[in-house]
Amino acid sequence: MDGPHLIYFTDPMCSWCYGFSPAIEEIRRAFGRALPIRLVLGGLRPGTEEPMSFAARAEVTTHWRHVHDASGVPFDEAALPEGFVYDTDPAARAVVVARREDPELALAYLARVQRAFYAEARNVTDGQVLADLVAELGLDRADFHAQWAAEDAKRETWGDYALSQRAGVTGFPTLVAGPNEAGVYGVVTRGYAPPDQVVATLKAWIEQISA
Repeated sequence: MDGPHLIYFTDPMCSWCYGFSPAIEEIRRAFGRALPIRLVLGGLRPGTEEPMSFAARAEVTTHWRHVHDASGVPFDEAALPEGFVYDTDPAARAVVVARREDPELALAYLARVQRAFYAEARNVTDGQVLADLVAELGLDRADFHAQWAAEDAKRETWGDYALSQRAGVTGFPTLVAGPNEAGVYGVVTRGYAPPDQVVATLKAWIEQISA
């Protein structure tokens, strides 16, 4: 991307990223396409094959309550049924395929997948569910599913994971802004931050680079 923009390292099955979704909405309302957001899928638990244990489920739902307390976003703990395999790769790959169509659409689809999983207890590790969700946004369901299942989409998604690692991102959400007049990028937030704080930080940054 040319000009000032944001790079958002995220994962659709990261609860703190879901909690951060109102901040992303506020950024889009405040700046629109004047401050584009580039999505990079970080890879929270890609390729997980083992079902969650009772202890793991209890730990995760405890985190969810913390996210709810901080951000107010709703959760339905039925999203983690007995035997659930918390593989984040299918949902991440679906966002990558949506990104091919349009970066703005990818942001909308990311938010829809998050809400479907956390608030509606839908299984977003299932390609059919992911295709249903993208159809709600006006894309062709069958074409999307075919792209999602293809090897090149898998490679593209794992390329995102590698980029996240090379950038030194160790947790999600991470939001980066740049470039400034020296071509440098800086961290806006590493981890959750409330929407008003994030927007205020970005407004100050834009004023600085525009001065």
